[in-house]
Amino acid sequence: MLTIIAAAAENNALGKDNDLVWHLPDDFRRFKKLTSGHHILMGRKTFESFPQPLPDRTHVVITRRDDYKKPGIVVVHSLERAVELSNEDPQPFIIGGGEIYEMAMDVADRIELTRVHGKFEADTFFPEIDENKWKLVREEFHEKDEKHKYAFTYLTYERK
Repeated sequence: MLTIIAAAAENNALGKDNDLVWHLPDDFRRFKKLTSGHHILMGRKTFESFPQPLPDRTHVVITRRDDYKKPGIVVVHSLERAVELSNEDPQPFIIGGGEIYEMAMDVADRIELTRVHGKFEADTFFPEIDENKWKLVREEFHEKDEKHKYAFTYLTYERK
């Protein structure tokens, strides 16, 4: 089961200048809970946006750069290769960025999307979800509060 996991605004904004444009602690906790113990597949820029590799996860970084190496991570040059290397994991996650999400829409089985209620200026966007290919199977709304400046909804889609 290959799952895309992302947080995107109502205008599909993901981030700007290689960073998120909101801070949602509950979403970070959910991301950690879902992805811990699994392979996380990502583009190089997404990986480089982390201060350090995320604990208890196998990092598979997709890059066009032949000379790219970082200790403790697996480097590949295609999404197909990243998926192959994650075959022993029953639940690998694709965690970004925009280009990788776009490619993954054709091969993923599930999307775990946190829809942030607002529109944001961004330079990276999540692809449109084609309702002819994806079925919404679960949603859970969260109001904004003292820890969350924006309301958000957890949405789970499965391939039809």
